[in-house]
Amino acid sequence: MSICNPSRRTILKGLLTTAAATAIPSWPLSAQDNGPKTRAVPSTGDSLPLIGLGSWITFNVGDDSELLEQCVDVMAAFFDAGGRMIDSSPMYGSSQATIGYGLDKLDAHDRVFSADKLWTSNPDEGRDQIDASRSDWGISRFDLLQVHNLRAWRENLETLLTMKDDGELRYVGITTSHGRRHDEFETIMRDYPLDFVQLTYNPIDRAAEQRLLPLAREREIGVIVNRPFQQGRLIDRLEDHALPDWASDVEAETWAQLILKFIISHPDVTCAIPATTQVAHVRENMAAASSPLPDDDMRQRIAETIGEL
Repeated sequence: MSICNPSRRTILKGLLTTAAATAIPSWPLSAQDNGPKTRAVPSTGDSLPLIGLGSWITFNVGDDSELLEQCVDVMAAFFDAGGRMIDSSPMYGSSQATIGYGLDKLDAHDRVFSADKLWTSNPDEGRDQIDASRSDWGISRFDLLQVHNLRAWRENLETLLTMKDDGELRYVGITTSHGRRHDEFETIMRDYPLDFVQLTYNPIDRAAEQRLLPLAREREIGVIVNRPFQQGRLIDRLEDHALPDWASDVEAETWAQLILKFIISHPDVTCAIPATTQVAHVRENMAAASSPLPDDDMRQRIAETIGEL
C-alpha cells in the first residue's frame, strides 16, 4: 500500500462528503443496562462507552507489587462499571505491562477495547514495537493502533493501514496532545482513511471545536479525548470552589463529573479517557456517562463558569 496515493475509501469518502455536506449525521447515543451511555463508532456503527481509561503516568508502576494491585483494582472497577476502552503507548513506561498483568488477573481479555500507539522515529522498528506492545498486553491483536503525536506519521501510518488491510488490526488513528500541530493534524484527517483521532479537549482547551471536531464528523472519524482534566491541574484549580447548584440539573456531583459531561456531550466525541490511580475516581468518572448530559446551553454555561474561576 502506498500512502502517497489516497485509497478508494478515501476518494469515496471525499465524494460522499461533498454530496452530503448538508446532511451530516449525529452519531447516536445509546445506553447499556445499568452502565454508561455509548456512542457509535462512525466508521463501523459499533458502539463504545463514552468514558474509557487512560494509563499515562498512572499505570507506570514497574514491578511494585502494591501499586500493581492498585492498578488491577482500578481496572476491575472500570470493567464492573461497563468500561471497555483502555489506552496506552510504548512511551508510557511499564503501563502496557501493567495493563497486561491486570487483564490476566481479571481474565478480562474479552472485555477490553485495546487502544495503543506506534511511537518510533524509525519506521523499520514499527512492527517489532507493535509485537512487543501486544505481548505486554497479552492479546492476539489490538482493536486500535494510533500514530503517537504524529511521530514519523507517513511511514508509521502506512504500517498501520497495511495491517488493517491484512486483517491484523480493526481501527487506525493518529494522536496529538496539548493542542499541538493542529494544522498538520487537519491535513492528515482530510487525506487519509482514519477511523479515530485522539486530541485534547475540555472546557478550557477548546481549540478542537473550531476545525478538528467538525472535520471528524464530516469525515466520519471517531474522536478520543485525552487530558480531560489537564493532567489534574484543572481539578486542582477548581477544588476550592463550590460546585454550582445548577450542576444538579445534569446530576453532576463533582467538578470532575461536570467536566466529563461537558466533553462527552459534544456530539462528535466518541470517548474520553481520564487516567486515575483510585477506584473511587473510576466510579466517579464512569457515573458521569450514566446520567443526563448537558444540552448546548448548559455546555456553554459550564465552559463560561469554569473559565471564570
